Amino acid sequence: MDNHEVMPGAAVTESVSTATINKPFAIFLGITCVLCGALIMVVEVLGSRVIGPFFGVSLFVWTSLITVTLLALAIGYAVGGYFSDRYFSPKYLYAVILIASVFVLWVPLVKGVVLKACLPLGLRWGAFASTLILFGPSLFLLGCVSPYLAKIATRQMQNLGTTVGGLYALSTIGSTAGTVLTGFVLIAYLGVSNIFTLVGVLLIVLSVSYFVLFEKRYWTVVFLLMPLINLTGAEPKEKTLADGTKVSTVFHAETYYGEIKVLDYSYEPHHIRELLIDGMIQGGMDMNNHLSIFDYSYYLQYLTYMNNPKAGSCLVFGVGMGAIVNWYNQQGINCDIVDIDPEVIKVAQQYFGLQTQGEVAADDARYFLEKNQKQYDIVVLDVFTGDITPSHLLSLEALQQVKRGLASDGVLGVNIIGSLKQQNYMTASVIHTLKQVFRQVELYPAFDVQSGDGVGNLILLAYEGEPRTLTQPRADQIQIHPRISARIRHNLGKRYDFPAGTRAMVISDEYNPIDFYDSWLRELNRSRVIRVTDWDVLLG
Repeated sequence: MDNHEVMPGAAVTESVSTATINKPFAIFLGITCVLCGALIMVVEVLGSRVIGPFFGVSLFVWTSLITVTLLALAIGYAVGGYFSDRYFSPKYLYAVILIASVFVLWVPLVKGVVLKACLPLGLRWGAFASTLILFGPSLFLLGCVSPYLAKIATRQMQNLGTTVGGLYALSTIGSTAGTVLTGFVLIAYLGVSNIFTLVGVLLIVLSVSYFVLFEKRYWTVVFLLMPLINLTGAEPKEKTLADGTKVSTVFHAETYYGEIKVLDYSYEPHHIRELLIDGMIQGGMDMNNHLSIFDYSYYLQYLTYMNNPKAGSCLVFGVGMGAIVNWYNQQGINCDIVDIDPEVIKVAQQYFGLQTQGEVAADDARYFLEKNQKQYDIVVLDVFTGDITPSHLLSLEALQQVKRGLASDGVLGVNIIGSLKQQNYMTASVIHTLKQVFRQVELYPAFDVQSGDGVGNLILLAYEGEPRTLTQPRADQIQIHPRISARIRHNLGKRYDFPAGTRAMVISDEYNPIDFYDSWLRELNRSRVIRVTDWDVLLG
């Protein structure tokens, strides 16, 4: 007696499910295996780009994505295995795939509502909850595919191990291809919303193809119209805020390294332009006078120059909008620049007036330092991946690499976001690590320490030799935006020292817990940005 004769609820009318699998259908099962394996990884990799503008691209975001993916797939494997024993007709498998396409297509449509609803949970649980809601259903359904394929392929077959092993091999090959294509090709050329639409279309085509080719149910072609629900028109390029300020998106691109946006805020006669990377503000310029509207850039450029006023060469890691580089060029200091994302350099040139006089390199900072043969009078480390400075650039080994690129009287200037008062363990540890490499390390807050919570941009100067007295720049060298000029002039050059006995450690490549200990700092920075940036601007 065949198994299907005793299984409750099993269908016995479909020729494909009751006969020996023919070659065309076997090939189709292989295509299904490869494609579903690929699309699972596409959804997982894209997840960070969907929730990144709200919750950052941090350890917690990736932890949420990996956890939800594994959990959804595990449940899918179990549920799919259970139902494949009872309803093993291929029509159930391809119905599941069709339903999965619906949940994929809905991501661009509902992401705004979901992210806003999850925001009150905080950045950690909000990231997890939004990941679970947005991606959990589709990943769960795609997890059901593997056991269904195994059930269908192994019926009336003796080589069970070979068949199942081959299916998992095909799925893994698909997953590899999906990961590579998403990271290296799709994100840069299609954009996140378009990729989700593409994934949904592929799943629909796969499902409909089965029903048309093997079930002869031609009416199912109507499901090919479902992707039209995502064609709601282009995202709005302008929005008027409650106070009358008009926000315009003048540039938006998905690159291999993050989402870049250039926004214009206009309220006559004011015109402010901001650079956002992964939802974090990386710079702002008053387009009427082309001056930065953020304090930290002035502190960084002035303090490094005041420490070494005879400098003739400079190396800047992290271009941002290019204001610091332009100022160095104006002082006659030849500036080489390094940024991991070549698109950031292009954006700085086109939208913020970056002028490049020295060498320009699109490289990872540590990779550049490893091959660098030049020495500079000033090295500026102003690198942020979304929320804070990448931890691998603050390790003992990284700082030793930087030192090799400094002239004997050179100075390193580092811009970090840190804490001087509460939970200052990692900030103090960065200082402590610098002191293992440089004889002199000085800390200059880019804010008034006496007011506020002691959290903000900190400028660190590190150099060799005896302590130096800061040389005041000439009046014509100081060009500060009028809105912030008074407070910068008041605080510039005020040094801060951690109290004796402040807890600190040496950060190394072997043990670098910055992301763990400073997770609260990432949350604080992200929450501040969300408070001052319109949600539709972050989502658009």
